[in-house]
Amino acid sequence: MEQWPLIEADLHSEYGIDASSGVLRQRSWRWLQVRILGLLCAETRLRRHFAPPPDHQSSRRR
Repeated sequence: MEQWPLIEADLHSEYGIDASSGVLRQRSWRWLQVRILGLLCAETRLRRHFAPPPDHQSSRRR
């Protein structure tokens, strides 16, 4: 959960989930896990952290 700030921001922007509202205490771990995995499949901050877009500048120099 080192990337929690990214997860929290993406949960809000992608699903409208306000993690600070207490809703996560009412949900199962599986519920949260499914949504986090969904964040990794969408164009999100979390996905860009783990799979940054290619650097087009460095590929042009080659």
